[in-house]
Amino acid sequence: MPILGQLRSYDRTWLRGDLIAGVTVAALIVPKNLGYAGIAGIPLQNGLYAAAAGAIAYGIFGTCRQISMGPSSGLAAVAASAVLAAGLTTPQDAASFVAGITLASGILFLLLAVLKMGWIAQFLSRAVVTGFLFGAAIDVVIGELPKLTGTKATGSNPIQELRSWIGTLGEVQPATVVVGAIALAVVFGLRAVAPRVPGALVLVVGGLVAAELFDLGARGVALVGEVPSGLPSLEIPNLTLMWDKVGIVAVAAVALSLIGFSQTAGDARAFSAKHRYRIDINQESTAQSLANTAAGVFQGMPVSTSLSASSLNDHSGAKTGLASLTSGATVLLTLIFLAPLFSNLPLPVLAALIIEAVIMGMMNVREMRRLARVQRFDFWIAVVAILGTLIFGVLAGVVIGIGLSLIWLVSVATHPEMPSLGRQPGTQVFRETEGHPGDELLPDVAVVRLDGGLFFATADALEDRLRDVIQSAPELTGVVLDCEGINFVDSQGAAKMAEIANLAGEAGVNLRLARLKPAVRAVLEKDGVIERLGADRIHGNIHRAVEAEQAAAQKRRDGEPD
Repeated sequence: MPILGQLRSYDRTWLRGDLIAGVTVAALIVPKNLGYAGIAGIPLQNGLYAAAAGAIAYGIFGTCRQISMGPSSGLAAVAASAVLAAGLTTPQDAASFVAGITLASGILFLLLAVLKMGWIAQFLSRAVVTGFLFGAAIDVVIGELPKLTGTKATGSNPIQELRSWIGTLGEVQPATVVVGAIALAVVFGLRAVAPRVPGALVLVVGGLVAAELFDLGARGVALVGEVPSGLPSLEIPNLTLMWDKVGIVAVAAVALSLIGFSQTAGDARAFSAKHRYRIDINQESTAQSLANTAAGVFQGMPVSTSLSASSLNDHSGAKTGLASLTSGATVLLTLIFLAPLFSNLPLPVLAALIIEAVIMGMMNVREMRRLARVQRFDFWIAVVAILGTLIFGVLAGVVIGIGLSLIWLVSVATHPEMPSLGRQPGTQVFRETEGHPGDELLPDVAVVRLDGGLFFATADALEDRLRDVIQSAPELTGVVLDCEGINFVDSQGAAKMAEIANLAGEAGVNLRLARLKPAVRAVLEKDGVIERLGADRIHGNIHRAVEAEQAAAQKRRDGEPD
């Protein structure tokens, strides 16, 4: 329990900042979590259950002192997609199923912590996550449009839903449209002109006041309905339902874990670096496990870090996990004393709250522009993730995203850079010829560098590259392989090095290795490759290897042995 260590060294001057930060963050997350529950299609109070459970569990077990743990728009979209894929229609089944996949993700997080496999979150590339979240945000926005017009829409994917909604525009309810338009104007307007003002809180309070003053329910504006007061009870999700939909549960749990951990790990590193303390990534897995387990057994929804809430926590003076505990306690007090007030919240106001949350939290236009500018391939990966999410659904979009990440990883691993190196005029320095057209390319000795490990995925690529080099220059007497970039080699890589040496020998070309790292050399020695090459063909730098080859070639021309 990292909180115990924080409290043992607690400075009393921190108390005011921790308490203020906790209450301030609670004021932000309470209205937002109502919206996140709306995205997931579960009772609104369940979002508050998750917020309280997640904040308290993370405050006790997390190692980052500024993180605010709770539901997020991205995780809510995954949960909603899982409910849709499972074909659940009743609120009770949906709530139990969401709690179940939350509990499953908590168990998966614990497994990652025990096996120290937090690195697995890196399998989702940033481009894929950006695209998936962008597509999921579009999906959520389209799903909320009927609430702004008082109509209904159907369809198996967002494109069909949008087409269906457009077809209902002749049946809109004017009062609902007016309330929705004002709500959107308020929440986006405040973000533009007064970003420090909690727009979600203002919108919720304003919506409740307007519903009472103008009797919006009697004017045809749909209201949220009953939100009961009181604390959540400990309840195990419907295990029979979980087992019947085990495939969907597994995919959803993996998706929630990958997305949630990648968000939390990145934020935790950022805050720990800013405040100069260390975090434990495996303990972070444990903290997320317990936070999601608590949210699951208390009828909640998936939780992870919220960057906006965590930043507010930091700026408000949070110094320890006590701030997170204060947030959780404040949410519990809200459930006890204020929850019924939300019953009169107009649905178009809730829709506006959700739309603002996903647009500002998930549609990262700046990052899409950066990807297009910096690496066009990553941009198209993100676009494919967006299209996959829109066409096949959010949950399928996560699967597509994971597949794209793995394909990209395999592609990069199996196609390492192997540039030719030339000598800088007047020096002993060898560097890549691309970008240095004036560098000297030796007619009799080719120099090639492998950037990456020499293992089963890259061995054939290296052989093909050196074969092309040898066959394209009949006047070659030697090839120098710069091994500076080779940081490991497996048994297949060692065997391939021996085959390459044989290939070069059959072509009358000497193979020499330069800048070979000790660990790589040890493997090659065990496999007899160094003995096959000859220790005199292993050199400390490229210049010595080239000089040695040129001297040996001269001896051969003079009829002397090497």
